[in-house]
Amino acid sequence: MNWASFYAVISGVNRHSTGIGRIWLSVLFIFRILVLVVAAESVWGDEKTGFTCNTQQPGCNSVCYDQFFPISHIRLWALQLILVSTPALLVAMHVAHRRHIDKKLLKLSGRGTSPKDVEEIKNQKFKIVGALWWTYTVSIIFRIAFEAGFMYLFYAIYPGYKMLRLVKCDSYPCPNTVDCFVSRPTEKTIFTVFMLAASAVCVLLNVAELAYLVGRACARNLRRTEAPPKGVWLSQKLSSYKQNEINQLIAEHSLRAKLSGRSRNPVDKEEKCAAS
Repeated sequence: MNWASFYAVISGVNRHSTGIGRIWLSVLFIFRILVLVVAAESVWGDEKTGFTCNTQQPGCNSVCYDQFFPISHIRLWALQLILVSTPALLVAMHVAHRRHIDKKLLKLSGRGTSPKDVEEIKNQKFKIVGALWWTYTVSIIFRIAFEAGFMYLFYAIYPGYKMLRLVKCDSYPCPNTVDCFVSRPTEKTIFTVFMLAASAVCVLLNVAELAYLVGRACARNLRRTEAPPKGVWLSQKLSSYKQNEINQLIAEHSLRAKLSGRSRNPVDKEEKCAAS
């Protein structure tokens, strides 16, 4: 897989994310993707060929390897990194949609065709408010869920973090209980601990960013519910005073109309009697 292209795609969100989000992306790329590509893949490169059992029975090595390593650590971590990074694409698509709308509005206003306008739209930074806040928050929740799910899956497949040097296998077609040896168990243990620790750090960063976004949203709502400035308060009072005057005039007009209607009724009756 071309991790450089993958990082180039998700790094586009870096401009519109928070400071904690930028730290998360750096940890994801440097301490997880880079370590996985540069070092971990070479450590696990001989995991199947270096797994040997003290028997010549055909198929015994493969069956025992599949029993103790149902899925490769490298493939499991690669799948984890892909799924954890995918929610960031939601934010990238939301930002691209916003830019497309802004570009249409500029074209309708007669702008957006010059290179300056195109560069301005391209480099525009969106604040994490409104619909973008919801998209960003949902992406963080998905990242936390994927991280926690893969950490639990890793623990369910490989209980403990220490790679054993010797494992015993009695699966068919092995003739009896055979001893199988794992290649470079110390290096694999070190990288396993490192990758799990980096995953835990990413979970903590995601939780911190989620708390930060929720806290900022609550602070904005509190500011909205506070008393408006003096000028705004005065204009609201004047508008309410004018509205009360208008309502009072309407009420007086309707009352006069009713009174005038009642005063005309007796005259109308007398006119009808005279006419008869």
